[in-house]
Amino acid sequence: MNKNIQDERFLVAEEAICQAFYEIAQKKTLERITVSDVIKKAGIVRSTFYNHYEGIPDLLDAVEDQTIHHLFTMMDQFHVKKSTPQDNSVIILRFYQNLCSYIRENPFLAQLLGSPRGDAFFEKTLTMFHRYVRDAANLTGSTAHSRQEVSFAIAYSIGGALGILHKWTKEDFAVPTDTVAKLLADSFSKSTLPYLD
Repeated sequence: MNKNIQDERFLVAEEAICQAFYEIAQKKTLERITVSDVIKKAGIVRSTFYNHYEGIPDLLDAVEDQTIHHLFTMMDQFHVKKSTPQDNSVIILRFYQNLCSYIRENPFLAQLLGSPRGDAFFEKTLTMFHRYVRDAANLTGSTAHSRQEVSFAIAYSIGGALGILHKWTKEDFAVPTDTVAKLLADSFSKSTLPYLD
């Protein structure tokens, strides 16, 4: 029972630290966030913070990983299937609408994409996407295209999508969410979807 209480306390503190970081990131640039800021906002003592993280860079890595996990969880909820093109168009558009809304509503992610750390985040994200692409290519039942062709088509689509999203965040979401989502969905449908047949 005591171990369960300790585990629960650890998780509660972890959540408080991450939530505090997200809230601070809405008001301060990532480079200016300090451990003192986080512990004050989270309502914890310094030793509790250091039981979880070595410092702000370690916390930032963890929050980036959590963000990537959320993105992949979102991706896993949408699967293009062998059905009518209209059905797939709706699924694809919905996915990109959710993705764009997530990015727009996540000030940390938007700030991260526009910060000097954005390149490192993109590299980490692309590495994860590469694994996702590899797994998706292995799962596809495509007979018209090789696994390698499918893998390249998906990688092309992901790289293009990341570029568009990066530009969109850097321009402070000047283009409406639905417009960006439709652009992404149309691009995916025309360039990648044919390889998934």
